[in-house]
Amino acid sequence: MIIRFHYIDQIRPFFESDLIKVITGIRRCGKSVILSQIADEYRASGKPVLYINFETLEYSAAIPDADALVSYVKERLPAAQKLYVFLDEVQLVDGWNIACRSLRLENLSLFITGSNSKLLSKEFTKELSGRYVSFCVRPFVYKEIIDYANQLGKTYSVSDYLIYGGFPKVIELPDKDSVLQYLNDLNQTIIINDIMNRYKIRKTELFKRLVNYVLISNARIFSANSVQHYLASEKLNCSINTVMKYLSYLEEAYVIRKVPQYSTRSKRELTFYAKIYDEDVSFNTVRQRKGRFDLTHNLENIVYNELIYMGYEVVVFTKGNQEIDFLAAKSGKEYLIQVAYSIAEESTYEREFSLFNTLDQSRKKVIITNDDVDYSTSTVEHITLTKFLSMANLEG
Repeated sequence: MIIRFHYIDQIRPFFESDLIKVITGIRRCGKSVILSQIADEYRASGKPVLYINFETLEYSAAIPDADALVSYVKERLPAAQKLYVFLDEVQLVDGWNIACRSLRLENLSLFITGSNSKLLSKEFTKELSGRYVSFCVRPFVYKEIIDYANQLGKTYSVSDYLIYGGFPKVIELPDKDSVLQYLNDLNQTIIINDIMNRYKIRKTELFKRLVNYVLISNARIFSANSVQHYLASEKLNCSINTVMKYLSYLEEAYVIRKVPQYSTRSKRELTFYAKIYDEDVSFNTVRQRKGRFDLTHNLENIVYNELIYMGYEVVVFTKGNQEIDFLAAKSGKEYLIQVAYSIAEESTYEREFSLFNTLDQSRKKVIITNDDVDYSTSTVEHITLTKFLSMANLEG
């Protein structure tokens, strides 16, 4: 497994802090691996480490509750050294939050992670009352995929990434049938076990249909009203509040990300409309029939995922009736970014580039496509998808 320094380096400034380090993220994105990699770094430097995985019978049987956890850790505190404690799947311990708040007062540095039907990843932070710092891990971006594929002696093309996404296990599997089976099973686990069981959703058919509609419609503008109208057309009636509640469940499980619109007319974010992006494009793929994969919307979704990985704050930009896919900002620089699968045809070229015509030069203008030819102009930089996926940031 590759060492994910992108995340570890974000956590590093807090290594010695008494704040609880919470590693969050969607199921199977690699949270436990990062936890192990940090622990290995401490071991390599000769520091005392206590690593507990509560999914193993050894620990789940011996440490069932908060009192047992606190006692177990305290018994192993060195006399004159700080102990580095790693608790994986800690939510399986009854009263885990009480135990963590108590342990942080000891001479130790505490790292935790976990996520399942008992407690979704985003809920961890609600249980720790400000005594934490959290870090969200995501599935692999393409740079990480290439590193891992090379390590395994395999290939994983840009087209593979557009279809099968970036869950680490996907790169390990031997063929596409195995990949699709794994992704379907993972999707089922997250939607049924993690969300429906966690929130005791009784309107199962309504929830599943809403989830399918949202995840197969990634990179589109949504409103709660539009989702409600779709469900009504399918003879499934529900309130706006129910739609918003179900969407919030998907966000809490890191299945979707809502990206607000920014309007130049109001100079503010519009609260009732957003674009929705899948945490991983495989959620779209497993819902496609007859192998007709949605490469166009998945490409935009991947660009969004990569921008977030690069550290940009992203909103959808609108001016009048015009919409630019992304306004990305970081370190005082702003970029207007349009995404298209191809602009090789003249009509598509004219349509995509014309969106920038009425906008001033205060922000850099970028268009990203899957074309190999450079279509840059004097005012708009064209970046091929292959090049974009290798960039550390939008400056190169």
